[in-house]
Amino acid sequence: MKFVAPLSDPEIQTLTDMHRLHPSRRARMRAHSVLLSHQGFSLRHIADIYQVSRYAVSAWLERWQKAGLVGLYDHPRSGRPPRLTREEPHKVDQYLQEHPKDLKQVVHRLAQDTNKQVSTKTIKRLINNHRYVWKRLRKTPATSPEPAQSQRAQARIADRQARERAGACELWDCDASGFCLEPCMPYAWQPIGHPLALPQSSHNQRLNVLGFLQRDNTLRPYLIDGSIDTAAVVACMDQFSEHLNKKAYVLLDNAPMHRCKAFVRHIPKWVKKGLIIKYLPPYSPELNLIEILRRFIKYYWLPFSAYVSFQHLCAAVEEILQQFGTKYTIDFQAA
Repeated sequence: MKFVAPLSDPEIQTLTDMHRLHPSRRARMRAHSVLLSHQGFSLRHIADIYQVSRYAVSAWLERWQKAGLVGLYDHPRSGRPPRLTREEPHKVDQYLQEHPKDLKQVVHRLAQDTNKQVSTKTIKRLINNHRYVWKRLRKTPATSPEPAQSQRAQARIADRQARERAGACELWDCDASGFCLEPCMPYAWQPIGHPLALPQSSHNQRLNVLGFLQRDNTLRPYLIDGSIDTAAVVACMDQFSEHLNKKAYVLLDNAPMHRCKAFVRHIPKWVKKGLIIKYLPPYSPELNLIEILRRFIKYYWLPFSAYVSFQHLCAAVEEILQQFGTKYTIDFQAA
């Protein structure tokens, strides 16, 4: 039976690192095969593991014996030469910034400048390698937050998160969300010839929810009958403050209803109950966890059937809110 020569400790460590970390799958397979052979696995056994012939495994081991680590890499292969020179992909990046929605315009501009005809599929392969992705654009605030103020806010939030983990307090994000029969248009895999469709609605009914959310997926939602105004927010704050067991910091944005006199005059009453309002910097929705929850509900969790009628929408939203933290969860560290 054929086996590699006994490996030294540095060789074992190098092959182990290659097996775990190398970007090429074929290089990882070959490194692992050398290690398995060193451990006494036969050619047939290694071939069964990777679903290849034992002659291929034998060739890998021979390449290791003759050339060492270099023998495990792929050799350059012949093939059709690339259509574009090394400089021309930079032109594609430039054209893509000018026409981010239309690859045909990119192809047209490239043909004008280089006299080379390429297909949109070629452009797609190129921009995929350059780490472009086709996804929905996000809306941004009208004004960017002041950097120093945003950094200070993030530091304070991190400090309160550490105090929360130590059991000294609670930290809640609070915001309101509205759901209506005008759906967010999500992307979805659809069978060719049978496209999915969402119904159009002329109803202007709206389900409003104000929620208090923690990073551990604890959610306290309040469904509001009617519009969300100062009185409605104050009523939710009153109810929320009645169930506190320790000091709780509540993060709010700078909406007019959160800054008006009718709201601010209630703050001393809530402080006595342990509820402390802290305002986020202006134009910083990314610091509020409720924004992430709203995005998951609207773009991922609400089924298409929710838009059949307002009753279906209410039932679907209530089900998600009730099962949030069990069936529906968010890893806020990664979201």
